[in-house]
Amino acid sequence: MTGSALIVIDMINRYEHPDAELLLPSARQAVPRIQHLLERARRGGTPVIYVNDNFGQWRSHHGEILETALDGPHADLVKPLLPDEDSLFVLKARHSIFFETPLSYLLGQLDVDHLIMCGQATEQCVLYSALDAHIRHLDVTVVRDAVAHLHRDLAEAALRMMEVNMSACIRSADAEDLPV
Repeated sequence: MTGSALIVIDMINRYEHPDAELLLPSARQAVPRIQHLLERARRGGTPVIYVNDNFGQWRSHHGEILETALDGPHADLVKPLLPDEDSLFVLKARHSIFFETPLSYLLGQLDVDHLIMCGQATEQCVLYSALDAHIRHLDVTVVRDAVAHLHRDLAEAALRMMEVNMSACIRSADAEDLPV
C-alpha cells in the first residue's frame, strides 16, 4: 500500500450528549481547520473517509445521521464539513474507527497505509483509533489543530502518547509535509 486517506472522526454530531458543553468550544476551533483539510484533500485527490458514531441507532444510515445532525442545535459545526459525492462513510459503534467496522478492508481496497486523522475527541476516539491503526502497521498523522477535545490536559497527554508510543506524526493543518 502506498497512499494516504483523510479520516474525519465523529464530526457529524448533534452535540446533545452529556459531554457536549465541554467539547463545543474546542470543536468550534477545529472546524475551520478540518474544513481546510477537506479542501486540500479533495483538490489533491486524497480519499476522504468519514467514520462516525451511529449514536445507538442501529437502523441508521449515513444520510439519516447527516439529516439529524443538520436539524440539531449546532448545525453550524456540521455544514462546513459535509461529505461530498466522492466521500466515503463508515459507521462505528464504539470509540475506535476500526472496532467492528469494515474500515480495514476499505483501506486495503484503496491501497491506503497512512491515515491523516482529524475530528473528535482527541483523548478518546482519536487516541483509540490511532492505537488501533498502529497495531495494524498503518502510519498515522494526527492534525493537532484539527482535533477537538473535552479536556485540554488529557488531549495534550493523548497527543504525546500517540507521538511517543505509537510513532504518530503530530502536525498542524498548514504543515507543508502533510500528505493531503
